Amino acid sequence: MSDVLIPLHALKGRGVAYRQPHRFERDTRDAFDDGWGTVEAQNGSQVLPPVTQVRFEDARSAITRNDSPDIGFSQGLNPYRGCEHGCIYCYARPSHSYLGLSPGLDFETRLIAKRNLAEVLRAELAHPRYQPEMIAVGTVTDAYQPVERELRLTRAALEVLCSARHPFSIVTKGSGVERDLDLIAPMGAINLAAVYVTITTLDAKLARILEPRAAAPYRRLRTLRTLAEAGVPVGVSVSPQIPFINDDMEQVLAAAYEVGARRAFYQVLRLPWELAPMFRQWLDLHYPDRAARVMARVQDLHGGKDYEADFATRMKGQGIWADLLRQRFNKACERLGYERERRALDVSLFRPSALRAQQELF
Repeated sequence: MSDVLIPLHALKGRGVAYRQPHRFERDTRDAFDDGWGTVEAQNGSQVLPPVTQVRFEDARSAITRNDSPDIGFSQGLNPYRGCEHGCIYCYARPSHSYLGLSPGLDFETRLIAKRNLAEVLRAELAHPRYQPEMIAVGTVTDAYQPVERELRLTRAALEVLCSARHPFSIVTKGSGVERDLDLIAPMGAINLAAVYVTITTLDAKLARILEPRAAAPYRRLRTLRTLAEAGVPVGVSVSPQIPFINDDMEQVLAAAYEVGARRAFYQVLRLPWELAPMFRQWLDLHYPDRAARVMARVQDLHGGKDYEADFATRMKGQGIWADLLRQRFNKACERLGYERERRALDVSLFRPSALRAQQELF
C-alpha cells in the first residue's frame, strides 16, 4: 500500500502517522475520490484510532545469533515481533517487512507473540553441544512492552534461564521489568544478570511523541532505583542521540547515576530502509521548523546519507558531530563516576542438567 494518512486526532499513543508501505510490496494503492465522500470519510472524524492486535506463532528457535563486530553480544532473545511502544526511531521497524506487514502502524499495532518460546529455549540450552554465552533479552523489540503484562512470555523465558543459571542482560523502556525482580535479583547477586533502562530524554513532552507507549522518563528512573536497591547491576542507555531533538544527554546520565546506574552506553540515530521516510514525516509533523537541520546533521553522522550500514561507524557515527557526541558522553561519564567497561557476566555456573531433568518429567 501507499502512504495512507491517519487523522491527527487518531494518533494519540502511536508513533507513526501512516501505514508506510514495506519494501517488498509490488502493488501500490492510493485513495480515490469516487464522488461518494469516501476520501473525506477515510480522513475524517469517522476513523477510529488503530487498536493493537496480537497473533501467535510457534517459534522454530529461541536464540538468535549475530557475528556483527560492533555488537557486544552474540546471542539474543526476543519473545515478540513488533513493539507497541511505538518509538518513531526504532531501527527494528523494517523487520516487519519480512512478515509482509508495514514498518509503520503495523509494527506497533500488529504484534507477533512466540507462544512456545520457553519450551524451545529449554531444549536449546539443554542440547549437549550448547556452549553458554550471555543472552541479551529484548534486542529487537522490547521484552516488557505492554502486552507482556498479560502474556508473560518474557517471564517464562527468564524462568528457564534462571533454572539453568544462564547469564542474561535486559534492555528495556518498560517498568514491567520490576515484576520479575524475584527472578532477576537473585541472578544479579551472583553476577548472572544485568539490566539496562533506556532513557532517551528527561523531557516528558518530547518522550510522549518520541516513544508514545513507553514508560515516562520519571517512571524509568524509578525503575532504575528499584532495581539498584534490589541489588541488580543496572545501567542506562541514552540512545539514540538525535541532533537538535534530545540534547540533554548529560542531564540523563546524571539523573540515572543518582538513582543507581553505574554503566552507560549510547548509539546515534539509525534510519535503515523504510525508517528514513517515516522519521522525516515525524519531523515534518512535530518539528517542521528544524526538520531540514536535523536531517542534515543525521546525514553528517552517516557519511552524507540517511544511513550508512558500515560496521565501523553505524552505531556511533562519523565526522565532527560524532566526535562531539563521543566527547560529551565520555566526559560526563568520567565526571559522574560511571564504570569505563562493562563487567562480563559469569558463564561458569551454567547447569544444563537442571533443564534435562525438567524435560524428563514430561
